[in-house]
Amino acid sequence: MATGIKTGGRTKGVVNKTTSELRERFTLLIDNNFDKLQTDIDLLEPKDRIRVILELAKFVVPTLKATELTTGNENGFNPVVINLGNGLSPDEVRKISAKLEAKY
Repeated sequence: MATGIKTGGRTKGVVNKTTSELRERFTLLIDNNFDKLQTDIDLLEPKDRIRVILELAKFVVPTLKATELTTGNENGFNPVVINLGNGLSPDEVRKISAKLEAKY
């Protein structure tokens, strides 16, 4: 047998027979008990209901891989500049904010 040459077994990309059977049976189980599952989820507290829905979503929606963002800044600080237009300095914004807080 030569190294790197496949001589038998499943060909690349073919789904495992056991895995496909298991997925099919699990799909049938969910389909046949969907109303009961929905009723059970409806009886849960809102926080538990959300947790169950998120857990079930993992089987339907593909999980995204985490990505890393690099900025290229050595100091790690990247200032955000917001242009508020003509005539609004940070001091004026503070004055307006103070007036609004005093009013309400």
